[in-house]
This record gives sequence, structure tokens and C-alpha cells, in this order.
Amino acid sequence: MKIAIVHDWLVTYAGAEKVLEQILDVFPEADLFSVVDFINENERTFIKNKKVTTTFIQKLPLAQNKYRNYLPLMPFAIEQLDLSKYDIIISSSHAVAKGVITGPDQLHISYVHSPIRYAWDLQHQYLREAGLNKGIKGLLARYMLHKIRNWDYRTANGVDVFLSNSEFISRRIWKVYRRESKVIYPPVDISSFSLKRGKEDFYLTASRMVPYKKIDTIVEAFTNMPNKKLVVIGDGPDFNKIKAKAGSNVQMLGYQPFDVLKEHMQNAKAFVFAAEEDFGITPVEAQACGTPVIAYGKGGALETIKGLEYSHPTGIHFGGQTPESIQNAVREFEMNEGIFNADRCRENAMRFSEDRFKEELKNLVIEEYEKKSNLQLQKA
Repeated sequence: MKIAIVHDWLVTYAGAEKVLEQILDVFPEADLFSVVDFINENERTFIKNKKVTTTFIQKLPLAQNKYRNYLPLMPFAIEQLDLSKYDIIISSSHAVAKGVITGPDQLHISYVHSPIRYAWDLQHQYLREAGLNKGIKGLLARYMLHKIRNWDYRTANGVDVFLSNSEFISRRIWKVYRRESKVIYPPVDISSFSLKRGKEDFYLTASRMVPYKKIDTIVEAFTNMPNKKLVVIGDGPDFNKIKAKAGSNVQMLGYQPFDVLKEHMQNAKAFVFAAEEDFGITPVEAQACGTPVIAYGKGGALETIKGLEYSHPTGIHFGGQTPESIQNAVREFEMNEGIFNADRCRENAMRFSEDRFKEELKNLVIEEYEKKSNLQLQKA
């Protein structure tokens, strides 16, 4: 089997790239394709130091820092990649990778982190946050996203098998493409986090400081509960604005190395998470440390955290992204603190391990390839 792996863009090592890394572990001989590749030479180990075939956008002016500005060209660019010699194409897609052109005898499996968020149900939110909800620029942006939606829907027909990273995204795939998808939860590096049963008297949140993570809401909630200590780890554009809201009981540590983050995750009495994420890796990492999670009850958190309705809960879900909801959830957590068990939290996190991801992906690809090959033989 000749295998090609297609990724949207290679510019950093984040959640989608961690999935790509594990896909390459399963299929180390595969060739790698991407719209652009600007990964530094000393950071390329996660792609096995592979040579990456890129599109013409790689050579356009200022592409290294302004590649997102070329989004209107990306559908056309991804279609220019010649994958005709491959038996299996695996696309890792949150934007345009699933739109590669494949033939009837090729198997195209697309692992969808999400249909293009800013073109579909989150369009209005993104336009507001980018200041593109008014005027001529706003009109042009809306028209561009309209064209991308049409292209995105059409190219779903070129995918043989859709994989999704959660039931939440599976529902989004059905809504957008009217296609069924199989859930294979993304890989979490559980082995880097170790269980600690004894907890200290503080709560923890950790994230990049951007609006949708709602760190400001968590900080405001704890500032209103001065007898409870909150530690905040992370940096980003909103750091100073959030720090200005923080009471004396809120400790803002900014960016911290991994060892410091892990130590706080192990020692916290609970991890607080207020974002609506497609999956959400950090709450799983916290549970791998034996730490229960207080999370917004929407998106992937409903799948990764077992709430009080379970016989062995690993956290609590709250209903609104407001300080009041978080405060009520913290009180509910403390009323039920005795029923949370560190070993159960760790056990729940193991459902999302790297080994489990690789086994599920490998088995599925082999099964689908054999199914397609047998079908072709029957028709021959």
C-alpha cells in the first residue's frame, strides 16, 4: 500500500499536529503533503524529519507569517496536489486538507478535527472577533466564506470514510455534510502525567489567554469567592486584561514549563475548564494526574469527563459560561468532594491514550482498505 498523509498547514506543534505525529507513527513510510511547511529544522522530529510536498502558497509573499491571509486560495491550492500514485490517502483536516482530489480506486479517509469552524456555525462569532462584521471588508469576508462553504460541502463527496475526534464533531459533520463518521478520540500523552492521590487546597486552570477559553470568567468567579485559591497558568493576548481582574486569592503564573504545569495538575483539588472545545486535551491530562475536573457542560467535555450521574464520577459539568455558574459548580464539587477518586480519574483518562488511538486507526485503515479491495474484485 502506498500511503499519502495530507495536513492543512505545518507551522507549529499543537493539537492537530499531535494527531499527525501519531498517524505518522502508525504509517512511518507514508509521504506527507501540506498547504505550507514552515516548521523549523530543529523542531521536525514530530513529522519524522520528512520532506513535505507543499502547494504554491509556500512561495507567495509573506506566506510564512501571513499564510492565513491566503485562505481564499487554499481550496484551489490543495486541489493541485497530485496524489494519483497512492492507494490510501489520509487527510488530517480542520480547514482544507479533506478537499484533495482522489480517484475511484483510491481510499480517502479523512480525520476531521472540525468542519471549517469560521465558515460554518461559528462564522458570526469569528467575524465579530476579527472586526469583520460590518462594512465593505465584512461583506467581502462573508462572500469569501460563502464560496468556501460551497466548496467544502462539494468536496465531502471525495471522502470515502469520515473519522471525527468526538461525538460532538460527529454531529457537526452530519449537520454540514450529511455524512456519518466514526469517532476515534485524539491521542493524549497519558504516560507523561503520573497519578498523585494527595491533593492540596487550591484549584487550577491552564490555557492560552484568548477569548473563547473564558479564563477571564473563571478568574472573575474565584475573585468573587475570596476564601478559595485559584492558580492560573498560561500566557497570551488577554493576559494583562485578565490579571487586572484577579483578586488576591488568584495567582497568575503566566507561561510555565511542562514540569511546573504537571506538578500543579497533580496537586490541585480540581481543574477548572470553561471553554467549549471540540475535544479538549487539558481536562484529560488533569484526570491522568488523578485530578477531577469542573467543566462547562458542552462539547467534548461531556465525553471526556464523567459527571455526577455516573457511579464513579471524575468531575462536574456546569451549564453556563458565567461566573455564577462556575461558583455554583465549585460549591457543588465541595459538597461531593468525598466521592471523587484519583484512581478512577486516571482510569477514565486511559480511554484516550496514544496506544489506543494508534490501534484503532490502524485497524480501521486495514479494514476499510480490504473492504474496498474486495468490492473492486467483485466488480472486476
